[in-house]
Amino acid sequence: MAKSTVKSTPKTLDIIKNDPWLKDYEAAIVGRHRHAEDKIAELTQNGKCSLSDFASGYLYFGLHRTATGWVFREWAPHATEIYLIGDFNDWKESPKYQLKRIKDTGNWEIKLRGNALKHGDLYKLKIHWKGGCGERIPAWCRRVVQDEQTKIFSAQVWAPEQPYVWKKKTFRPNTAPLLIYECHIGMAQDAEKVGSYNEFRENVLPRIAADGYNCIQIMAIQEHPYYGSFGYHVSSFFAASSRFGTPEELKRLIDEAHKMGIAVIMDIVHSHAVKNEVEGLGNFAGDPCQYFYSGGRREHPAWDSLCFDYGKNEVIHFLLSNCKFWLDEYHFDGFRFDGVTSMLYYSHGLGEAFCNYGDYFNGHEDDNAICYLTLANALIHEVNPKAITIAEEVSGMPGLAAPFKSGGYGFDYRMAMNIPDYWIKTIKEKKDEDWKPSSMFWEVTNRRADEKTISYCESHDQALVGDKTIIFRLIDADMYWHFKKGDENYAVERGIALHKMIRLLTASTINGGYLNFMGNEFGHPEWIDFPREGNGWSHKYARRQWNLVDNKELCYHYLGDFDKAMLDIIGKEKNIQKSPVTEIWHNDGDQVLAYSRNNLIFVFNFSYARSYTDYGFMVPQGAYDVILNTDAPAFGGHGLNDDSLRHLTNFDPLLARDGKGWLKLYLPARSAMVLRRAQEDKKTENK
Repeated sequence: MAKSTVKSTPKTLDIIKNDPWLKDYEAAIVGRHRHAEDKIAELTQNGKCSLSDFASGYLYFGLHRTATGWVFREWAPHATEIYLIGDFNDWKESPKYQLKRIKDTGNWEIKLRGNALKHGDLYKLKIHWKGGCGERIPAWCRRVVQDEQTKIFSAQVWAPEQPYVWKKKTFRPNTAPLLIYECHIGMAQDAEKVGSYNEFRENVLPRIAADGYNCIQIMAIQEHPYYGSFGYHVSSFFAASSRFGTPEELKRLIDEAHKMGIAVIMDIVHSHAVKNEVEGLGNFAGDPCQYFYSGGRREHPAWDSLCFDYGKNEVIHFLLSNCKFWLDEYHFDGFRFDGVTSMLYYSHGLGEAFCNYGDYFNGHEDDNAICYLTLANALIHEVNPKAITIAEEVSGMPGLAAPFKSGGYGFDYRMAMNIPDYWIKTIKEKKDEDWKPSSMFWEVTNRRADEKTISYCESHDQALVGDKTIIFRLIDADMYWHFKKGDENYAVERGIALHKMIRLLTASTINGGYLNFMGNEFGHPEWIDFPREGNGWSHKYARRQWNLVDNKELCYHYLGDFDKAMLDIIGKEKNIQKSPVTEIWHNDGDQVLAYSRNNLIFVFNFSYARSYTDYGFMVPQGAYDVILNTDAPAFGGHGLNDDSLRHLTNFDPLLARDGKGWLKLYLPARSAMVLRRAQEDKKTENK
């Protein structure tokens, strides 16, 4: 593995060259860049080892089987005594299972014979410190289970006789473009229960592949005590949640996805940790700040959680090792980093407007967290150069998804979080006649030229209780009563039409990738409400009703079929995300928008009442074929166009000198179409 090398900062970083408005903040940008360079030099001993070597803590800490038995190690600098307790010693402290402090360190160790532990044993640490003691789940443990009766969590010895053997040993994600299916294992089944890794692999993965997605983004993998936290209050960072199955079953799911050509990334939560002390890191060895900031910065004011101290090398070691562990042990293809805005700012982004560049360089930023994120990206791409990293970040921090060498933080993509907010705001606040194509086009293409984004209409956020999905905002309760074919009312017809148009406009203008949350591709009607005391611990709304899209008597399949057809076009137009999005025409009065990408032309008529005959656009001369039409009967439309007809441009001597002509189309109200320039015309032009 290549060693991490530290290069001197160039005279002017590329992100400043690419954006002259950043020139006024060059000192801050260069300072952050050098901070990361210096930290890499420190952690790698000036290049004597690699970042990957540094981030191998999971191979040292935790429980490991050796040639002669077992070894267990833990970092607990404030502990005075530590014991392993569990099934093997009746959960009592005993000298045989007492750890010893490794001289001149904060690390503890115990070596045991092979018969001292066995696969499946439950265990914890009993840690003593000055003034107290307590049971703890080891910080580096890889398996945590919950007792069904007592609800108590324990670590579990996991050393099966037959370790999982990977069938797909190498895999390269398809990012041309990246089409992400965001999913949650537990709520992915029709049944009112917690779904499993095996059920997802058998029942859901084939659907995702058939629909044309080439990446799944799995939520809630890291172990979390409360199921309803959606996996965002993590307790055991190295343990794949056992409520969904075994480590081998998760590995088999990932292996199967890779065989289908589907990359697998996980939501990784390094922005905060659950407060729990027995199950988590909240007060691991009598020091509430062993892993977390002290004072007022320790607790997150909005999330009821704890904030990591990114300035402490041991914490950096823990978190970087966590990144490498999931890549190495489970063959994940990368990460979507949750809560990056919260990490970047002392305020966690709360109450900040972020109206101008000065708001990103005013001293309110956590330079330690910025450095950690930069190191995490450097490490991940050192371990796997083809790995995918995505930042969930709402403030618009410049350089977040720019390469480190250019002065950025090294993420491959950032979430385009403005887009779902825009669609929800438009649906909620604007009359149909006030939807302006110029505003829509600006919103879906408004991004930094040197940073790739993941565009999406809605993620899990819009589906949680207290919010509504796009389809439910458009149709509301009529989904329950008028979604049977032949019984559609105006609200349903309007909702189906706009749902398709919103998705097509968002997906076709990507500059990196597109994301959809599980079920939203067919307009899943329910919000997400996990079992809790307030709903009688019901799973009714923590599931996905695949039977709806499978039922050809209902309208859901129209939306699902359209999603598949849309992705087929976007996925087959190789590297569409790199091609320029060129506006051809917009008229806010007519509510018409047209733009091109490569040989494709996208035309939208958002007017709810006006259809247009012979509506003309200036395009390259030639013949054009309709390859997708939201108004097609197969997608629940009225079929007002004959899409088998080839459209020829009309000659205009004034346009001919530029190789253009008039393309005149019939544009039904509330519809969109995609046309492809005939290949023979393109070949003739290139001769």
